[in-house]
Amino acid sequence: MELAEMIRALRTELNEAVADGADQPVQFELGPVEIEATVAAQRTAGGHGKIRFWVLEGGADAAHTSARTQRITLTLQPKVRTSKGVLTTAYVAGEEVDGER
Repeated sequence: MELAEMIRALRTELNEAVADGADQPVQFELGPVEIEATVAAQRTAGGHGKIRFWVLEGGADAAHTSARTQRITLTLQPKVRTSKGVLTTAYVAGEEVDGER
């Protein structure tokens, strides 16, 4: 899975949590979100070459012995864009799910 895909999935989950909590009397300010992942960097050749980061699943390190892996931590500060285009604090609410901390 590409790092961008993992962040996209996280954004989708956060958007769902915000939408679920919009009409709840108790809401929580969404603070920094910290993600830790093991990634492998891959450089594509050519005139417009770029580097892509692939998130490795647990136990997948042995399958990627030819790639250098790194552990990275990203701290994201989620914001919500209002109808007037202003970025503001996000609030979430909803039922606790199994395994949630």
